[in-house]
Amino acid sequence: GLELSVNNHTADFSLSTLPGPAVALSCLVQNRSQAEELLWYRGDGQVGLKEGNNVNVSNVCVSPVTESDNGVTFTCRLARDRSVQVSVILDVQFPPRLSGEEALQVEEDKDVTLTCNAKSNPQAQTAWYKDNTTLTLQPNRHQLYQTSTVFQLSIQKVQKSDKGTYTCVVKSSLGEGRRHFHLLVEDKKPVFPMEAVIAGVVVVTLTVLFGIVARKDKIFKV
Repeated sequence: GLELSVNNHTADFSLSTLPGPAVALSCLVQNRSQAEELLWYRGDGQVGLKEGNNVNVSNVCVSPVTESDNGVTFTCRLARDRSVQVSVILDVQFPPRLSGEEALQVEEDKDVTLTCNAKSNPQAQTAWYKDNTTLTLQPNRHQLYQTSTVFQLSIQKVQKSDKGTYTCVVKSSLGEGRRHFHLLVEDKKPVFPMEAVIAGVVVVTLTVLFGIVARKDKIFKV
């Protein structure tokens, strides 16, 4: 009947919180017949406990809670039988962190990719706007790519009409973030026909050689 409880939970559980305020975790030995030593782990690493804070009851404090604590597991174990344990996973909730502006220049007929990087919990949704209007996606020219932290819009074979301000809006139930991209489309640079250039070089070279051969008798006489 010996078991542990963490914050009155006798089974593994998830604890939702926000960044900033401290989180206190209290582990208690239940149905004990003797003094029992307790151990705390953060992930795979053991937490150092002060003397007197590891017998029958043990407390740890996470302060301050940060976004990097999201998904971290704290486990309380019985020292003499480490299979007796209770784990808590921190569910740190925070809105998307996204802002700023970026200017991009791209040559006409080239491809360009606009990238937003934003973490959030719960998972955010994204939308793209052009000049404050919902972007109409063209299947043969626009491509969207999205992971839990990366949101991308790719435009293939950029045209003059693609010039404008694109806005990436990342939104969750806790808030939203925005990033603006000012896209400038440059004129297509003229492409020199390499075949014609090479042919011209060959013609000039041959002309010079033929001229030397034609005058070789005079050159040798001199």
